[in-house]
Amino acid sequence: MNSAAYQQNFLLQGSALDFERLQQLQSKPAPFTPGEPHFWDDPHISQQMLRTHLDPTTDAASRRPEIIDRSVEWLIATLHLQPEHTIVDLGCGPGLYTQRLAERGLSVTGVDLSQRSLDYAREQSRKEGLDITYRCQNYLLLEDSNLYDVALLIYGDFCPLSPEKRSRLLQNVHRALKPDGYFILDVSTRIHRQRYGRQRAWYAAESGFWKAGPHLVLEQGFDYPEQAIYLDQYIVIEADSRLSVYRNWFQDYTAASITAELESGGFKVNHLYADLWGTPFTDDTEWIGVVAQRGDL
Repeated sequence: MNSAAYQQNFLLQGSALDFERLQQLQSKPAPFTPGEPHFWDDPHISQQMLRTHLDPTTDAASRRPEIIDRSVEWLIATLHLQPEHTIVDLGCGPGLYTQRLAERGLSVTGVDLSQRSLDYAREQSRKEGLDITYRCQNYLLLEDSNLYDVALLIYGDFCPLSPEKRSRLLQNVHRALKPDGYFILDVSTRIHRQRYGRQRAWYAAESGFWKAGPHLVLEQGFDYPEQAIYLDQYIVIEADSRLSVYRNWFQDYTAASITAELESGGFKVNHLYADLWGTPFTDDTEWIGVVAQRGDL
């Protein structure tokens, strides 16, 4: 069956669609308007996410294993990390960085919202005999104080947060770090967004990333160039006409804007790179890798 026929058959089998809401969702929302809450811990979506994290052929959820290896080696060399140092990986997922760091003798804590990913990470650490602490927690609620030499926030996890949430996160990281502790993160730039930003598209699937059963996905991208913000929106319609809205927001940065934001949160920026494995920074880079230190608030 071709896609147009599948769509027609799909819609005829379902209940009446809420076209008024559907039309409203085609309008540009205010920046950082939320979609479905806590969707990354949805039983089906979290399973798909874990599978994507562990796929060595794609950078869709985590970077590929060879890149993670390079990044871990670079972090250890750049920060002169020794076994007595403590590290917290915020948004650790299935432990791809934490396991590698623990294998080098470092004391590592991983924090993530996905119980499924943490279950996988714990099982891997058990198999390898590694002593890694994993916590299922929203890092916006982190209350640790003066515990870590290094805090990691890798693969653009800073960018989907609203300004208020980013400010709260910086407060949490600042408090959690020891004096002069390092905050390591990477953020996307508008160069990256121009290359990967989505436009209008749709597809129908019998099963897919968002839902286990038949569903129709309407994808739309919204650009906010004056604020360097971008939205990937996915409207998912199931066979019974239930409608879900998933939103991935991205705050993009320049060297000046990420430096200013970190400084306002009490950090001093030591160095900027084009990634987190040591490539020199240039003005046309898609990513900015940041080495910052806790300073005075």
